[in-house]
Amino acid sequence: VQLQAFGGGLVQAGGSLRLSCAASGRTSSMYTMAWFRQAPGKEREFVARITWTGTTYYTNHVKGRFTISRDNAKNTMYLQMNNLKPEDTAVYYCAATMGAGGAYSTDWGSWGQGTLVTVSS
Repeated sequence: VQLQAFGGGLVQAGGSLRLSCAASGRTSSMYTMAWFRQAPGKEREFVARITWTGTTYYTNHVKGRFTISRDNAKNTMYLQMNNLKPEDTAVYYCAATMGAGGAYSTDWGSWGQGTLVTVSS
């Protein structure tokens, strides 16, 4: 599956952004999908995942502020980010796997190119 992430930008602390990840290729709706992020000088970290049936899981850092969702008919996944903080600044990547997917980058076989989110204080 091929993935393309978009929707990043510059926002003030406390603001909101919605990221999108468009999937194309074979049987896109059967994939578990996820968002990761990588801040400057840091390792890529897991943010949230959603199964093809809609079950979600979030890292504690974003729980209550971010919402992951997907529209299987449009082969698109979303990440609604509210109450953004400067520490949320990172390149955000979408990922997909036919398996359950976990918190490690190696659990995911397909990646989008990333979209930059910058939160100013």
